[in-house]
Parts: sequence; C-alpha cells; structure tokens
Amino acid sequence: MDDKIRRIYVPMTESGFYILYCLQTPQHGYGISQQVRKMTGGEVIISAGTMYGTLSKMEKDGLIRFHSEEEKRKLYQITDLGREILDMEIARIARLYRNSKGEEIDA
Repeated sequence: MDDKIRRIYVPMTESGFYILYCLQTPQHGYGISQQVRKMTGGEVIISAGTMYGTLSKMEKDGLIRFHSEEEKRKLYQITDLGREILDMEIARIARLYRNSKGEEIDA
C-alpha cells in the first residue's frame, strides 16, 4: 500500500468510514446515506456534497470502484485496497476502545 494513501485515509473521517464500510456490498450514494442514518439512529447524516465528493475521491484513489448502474444510479463497491484501509481503521478504533477501558496491548 502506498504510504500517501495511508496518510490520507488513516485515521478516517466518520463519514469516510461509514461510506467505505457500507460499500462492502454494492450500493449507491443515496442508499449509503439511508443505511448510515439507520445504523447510527440518525446521529450521522451524510450530506449529498460530502457523499459524492468522498465517493469521487475514493474512486480516484482506488479504494472503491464502479460496480454497475441501477435506475440511473451508480453503484460502487470496495476494492482490495479499500478493504485494507477499512481493516486498518477498524483495528485502530478497536485499539482506542480497548485503551479507553484500561486494557493494554501486550508487546
């Protein structure tokens, strides 16, 4: 993985995390926003500008790819690089959570 990509995406913004997380299965922007709203009980709402700007950047950087078109909506899916970034971010969040509970990682 390119260090530049790692520096750009880890740590991720909350919106970026949820977008990448939702793209583990093919999805379009509106579907992602609805899924995130449901997953977070309405606490996280991704605006259209943030959604489509992030999708465009992630596609350009190779984290997601165009999957297909459905009713004039582009569906995207996570790539292997995107999965690697998502896994790194999940591990980072898990470490933060463990540390917040007073747990340490054995070296």
